Amino acid sequence: MHTGTDLPETLALTHPSAYQDTVREPAQGAALVRARIKLARPKQWAKSGFALVGPFYAYPELVGGEVTPADIIVPALLTAAAFSFASSCCYTVNDLIDREADRLHPRKRRRPIASGAVTPGVAKLYAVALFVLSAICVQLLPAEARGITRLCVGLYIANVFAYGFYFKRKVIGDVMSLSLGFVLRVLGGCAAVAVAPTTWLLNVTLFLSMFLAFGKRLGERRTLANTNPEGGSDAQAHRAVQRRYTDTLLQMMVVVTAVGTLMTYAGYLQSVGEQYTWGFNLMWLSIIPATYGMLRCIVLLETGKHDDPTELAFKDRGFMVAALAFTAVIVGLVLFKERLGIGIS
Repeated sequence: MHTGTDLPETLALTHPSAYQDTVREPAQGAALVRARIKLARPKQWAKSGFALVGPFYAYPELVGGEVTPADIIVPALLTAAAFSFASSCCYTVNDLIDREADRLHPRKRRRPIASGAVTPGVAKLYAVALFVLSAICVQLLPAEARGITRLCVGLYIANVFAYGFYFKRKVIGDVMSLSLGFVLRVLGGCAAVAVAPTTWLLNVTLFLSMFLAFGKRLGERRTLANTNPEGGSDAQAHRAVQRRYTDTLLQMMVVVTAVGTLMTYAGYLQSVGEQYTWGFNLMWLSIIPATYGMLRCIVLLETGKHDDPTELAFKDRGFMVAALAFTAVIVGLVLFKERLGIGIS
């Protein structure tokens, strides 16, 4: 979002070629449906998976007696859906405001609103519909969980707009604001099933989300550098806060947050060692794909192949293999440790 600035107009004068062949006629019929789906950014819904983390780790302890699996799974999924629809609503509003600046970006110029496939009027109605869907998901939660979960979703939306109107132009503050969105997802998911999030979970979420945000800024600079010899200046033109960042600073912050994430996760693994010991702490196996995945992410961001770390979950085979291996270890141990006779407690 760009407010209080003539940045898009300035960019149009300094980069007139960026607007050529960008805007087209509004889509109709099936093409409009596809454009709306693209506008919602369903691939970004993977981020709402953070709302499932708390319920997943607490699942073995919560289920039993009068509490059925559905009592945990359904509220967790509804909360994830609420955050997904809320994020799509915010993406739509953001794209509405940023449509002129997005036309200067080699990839973002193809977004539905920037390209003209979805008109601003249709996009506004679409944003309202997405907000209503998010509210319905929260309303379907158990009565005792609605209040705090609704607060978390509301704070998430407020934080997104605070980021768009203020924090996105503040160095470090922009990343902290984005990271708060992930923390709120975790808190909302825990609230939906009435479980308290551990400090380990909150710290890993914070550091990991900061890694993703700093990585996106670094990847953006690398991507634009690959398409333009003066890519650094283009990155500054597209995202004002890039004027305050440098390649070296972003490289350092990506490494620092990656180390923070892995060290915090390692501390968690040590804290739960007794629960997963069978000769040795089997949960430790999960840090192998986690470490490989983060390091591979850094390598790919440096090469400029991707400007968003979350894209790797769908586009890079090595990263996908690491993610699947990590998931297999965690799911297997958390859900089946009692059947396998693992742990001493």
